[in-house]
Amino acid sequence: MAGAMSSNAVAAGTVAGDTVAPPEERVGEPAPLSRLMSLHQAHPVDGRSLRTVCGMFVTGVTVITSGEDGNAEGTTVNSFTSVSLDPPLVLFCLHNESRLRSVVRESGKFVVNFLQGQQEGVARAFAGKGTAEIHDVANHPSVTGVPVLSEALAFLSCHLVEEFDGGDHTIFLGRVVELGVPRQHQEPLVFFRGWLGALEEELRGVHPIIDG
Repeated sequence: MAGAMSSNAVAAGTVAGDTVAPPEERVGEPAPLSRLMSLHQAHPVDGRSLRTVCGMFVTGVTVITSGEDGNAEGTTVNSFTSVSLDPPLVLFCLHNESRLRSVVRESGKFVVNFLQGQQEGVARAFAGKGTAEIHDVANHPSVTGVPVLSEALAFLSCHLVEEFDGGDHTIFLGRVVELGVPRQHQEPLVFFRGWLGALEEELRGVHPIIDG
């Protein structure tokens, strides 16, 4: 991986499902490495420290869409992982207060849209509580009817299989029924230490988003 990542959703933690950092964590630069290197905490672990440490794990960035027709919604999420190849299962997590949580439950289906490096604006648009509408971005229906973001790097269309309690988040498990890679020659959008950007992008000249 060459270069660093530019900014987006939460200045010191996670983009997952409408999670919003406290105001003092939404602005400014990420915590200096010297401070992070000295961070050590045993039980009890506080949420801010956990968010800081988890922010050291580089992830991709997705927009989860669910619903269809005029009732579709989307939200920016980085808490996504593949689970099984046979059967084809994936999961993602949403905050329990996420507006998308009830949509996924009611529709029983969702699409995971992997964002490309040039889609930082899309990640911004679907992060937080007041977000863009699906019709604000180019999209087309998947085989389940859930919108796919047409400019995304890749997508997985899924039927909801099960949901699990995850503390202040809900874990959604889905079975993949359709997939595609329409932008296979593009760099992915990645998330590290509260910053978003393409793999080759330098940190200079970027600004963290005020998410809320």
